[in-house]
Amino acid sequence: METAIEARSVRKHYRGTERPALDGFDLRVAAGSVCALLGRNGAGKTTAVRILTTLLTMDDGAATVAGHDVRADGDGVRRAIGLVGQNAAVDEILGGRANLVLFGRLRGLSKAAARARAAELITRFGLDEAADRAVGTYSGGMRRRLDLAASLVVPPSVLFVDEPTTGLDPDARRDVWGTVRRLVDDGVTVLLTTQYLEEAEELADHVAMLRDGRVVLEGSPAELTSLVGDTRVEAVLPSTDDAAAAARTAEAHAVGPVVVDGVSVAVPVADAVAVTRLCGAWSAAGVEPRDVAVRRPTLDDVFVHVNRTAEEVAR
Repeated sequence: METAIEARSVRKHYRGTERPALDGFDLRVAAGSVCALLGRNGAGKTTAVRILTTLLTMDDGAATVAGHDVRADGDGVRRAIGLVGQNAAVDEILGGRANLVLFGRLRGLSKAAARARAAELITRFGLDEAADRAVGTYSGGMRRRLDLAASLVVPPSVLFVDEPTTGLDPDARRDVWGTVRRLVDDGVTVLLTTQYLEEAEELADHVAMLRDGRVVLEGSPAELTSLVGDTRVEAVLPSTDDAAAAARTAEAHAVGPVVVDGVSVAVPVADAVAVTRLCGAWSAAGVEPRDVAVRRPTLDDVFVHVNRTAEEVAR
């Protein structure tokens, strides 16, 4: 599979700081995929993006983006990529259309080509009604869509998006997610940084978790969540006797210890088929839970596990 982004043993230490921002950062991103970099504040996410987009020089290591060496061919990297930073890069006095025309002219498009591309992107990102309104009057979601549009004035093969939905309301976040998905459908490779675990689960094919400047765990969302436990059926029974009966019945369907806590029972199961069979077994045995819920591990669980394990090792 073709690689769009690769970093090998990248290091960066800011002057006056105790710890390096990146300390042996390794990453490989397949072309046409979405990779999410996850980590606490200060884990090195933004530094990694700044180095890969040539905004910052690395102290040591090597990296390529879209086949261009980040150190030796910065111009080639910049021609191949788009970048959406944490802060809006558009002019708030100009309208959305005028901003996109300006970006097109700065990227070398003729006046006619810049206007045509701006019109295309305005429609594509659902900004027609506000196209000529000052950007300063846009909502957060509209401004983020305009940021994404500006990064696509000259279509990139790789798009870097740093904290794409920070500060947006849930509707605006979903709007941005839909935009990112459409970009990937068009063949763009996306590397995004985020603190929202739900965002990574929604968008990413590959997740890399950073801690102290290096990737400590990576894989698909499904691979990572499988590391921290099984799907659990959680039931609330009318009494402790009923809970004990539910637990006994559940033993045959569990892939691990069944946990009883008062009137609650938690049963680890292998898959959705096992959930159906367990509920059927309870019904056949006359066990009638007041409430049943299925809980699957999430990236939140993985994130907590990674950071808790690291803290325990540090102690």
